Amino acid sequence: MATGRTHRPATRSRGIPEATVARLPLYLRALTALSERSVPTVSSEELATAAGVNSAKLRKDFSYLGSYGTRGVGYDVEYLVYQISRELGLTQDWPVVIVGIGNLGAALANYGGFASRGFRVAALIDADAAQAGKMVAGLPIRHTDELESIIADNLVSIGVIATPAGAAQEVCDRLVAAGVTSILNFAPTVLSVPDGVDVRKVDLSIELQILAFHEQRKAGEELGEAVATARKAVKRPGSDGDVPAVMPV
Repeated sequence: MATGRTHRPATRSRGIPEATVARLPLYLRALTALSERSVPTVSSEELATAAGVNSAKLRKDFSYLGSYGTRGVGYDVEYLVYQISRELGLTQDWPVVIVGIGNLGAALANYGGFASRGFRVAALIDADAAQAGKMVAGLPIRHTDELESIIADNLVSIGVIATPAGAAQEVCDRLVAAGVTSILNFAPTVLSVPDGVDVRKVDLSIELQILAFHEQRKAGEELGEAVATARKAVKRPGSDGDVPAVMPV
């Protein structure tokens, strides 16, 4: 199996839009579930429903992969799993380092989904010397003094930052200088990186704030409906038709 530095996914060179790339993991998750149930083929409508997109968008996305399915039959599940996995670069081994082994970093280290999708956690790194040598998810925590040598020895091109915000940029700079070209950032801060380095940010507090906005909007709609219902209930007939029994102030 190849390692992460020897090959990079061809999505950009093939002109696949970023929005399509972002949906490919959703399709892969749905297809993997179908494969585990030994489902041989799936229609675009069924797969779109499972992935949470509309079927027209799915067919357009798959056209970028050169996959059009068979009329009356649908898509071959196993072939699509292979095709999307290949496009995402998941048919090879991607060594990953996690920097910052607090509660979040430890939880990420114990997440079994990485290995099943081709991401091997090569090392756990933390700035706290007292943490060095402690075992988490079967791996010893190593001190940040070893960061550069760890990346070189394991041919790491993907780094995960789970440090406090104040330490994230320095860690990012060291990762990039050591040769890391893709970073998954869990720190609540915006990282500055040079051209050629990709950063994906995961901020759980922002996601919760977005959910709070939607909850507030739904509550407002429910209140509006309740007020409208109450107004209808207090109307009484008059000489000029329905007139509110209580006039607004």
